[in-house]
Amino acid sequence: MNRPENRVPNILQRSNFPHIQRISTRWKDNDIYGHVNNVEYYSYFDTVINSYLIGYGGLDIHRGDVIGVCAESHCRYLKALAFPHAVDAALRVSRIGRTSVRYDIALFQQDDDEAAAEGWFVHVFVDRAERRPTPLPQALRTALEALHIKSPES
Repeated sequence: MNRPENRVPNILQRSNFPHIQRISTRWKDNDIYGHVNNVEYYSYFDTVINSYLIGYGGLDIHRGDVIGVCAESHCRYLKALAFPHAVDAALRVSRIGRTSVRYDIALFQQDDDEAAAEGWFVHVFVDRAERRPTPLPQALRTALEALHIKSPES
């Protein structure tokens, strides 16, 4: 099977992620076809990323000087998720720049070892008032480095 060039090798294995967060699905997540609608997968991405940044990196989403904005995201759907099963959102960092970070994410149905989806998400951190890129605060950088998985080329 040919892999898309942006796909991260081994992303589909739980053991390759230093952080996993369980997220409850909701009745409204399902669509008329009986599975979680594709837009909800991006909500799960946002949830695991921002929960981590708030809980471990001290990101103050209400009053902080720095906020993260999405510059790019991608999701590859592999199998269906459905309510009432929980989702295990797995998170790691593949690149940390001066003002940006790229996260790798995999979504697993509760206790399933085969990923239901894989993707990536790029945050650019900006000054809240000016919306201009700004260097990552040290607390955020430290939290992100704890999730950083260096490639063999690093």
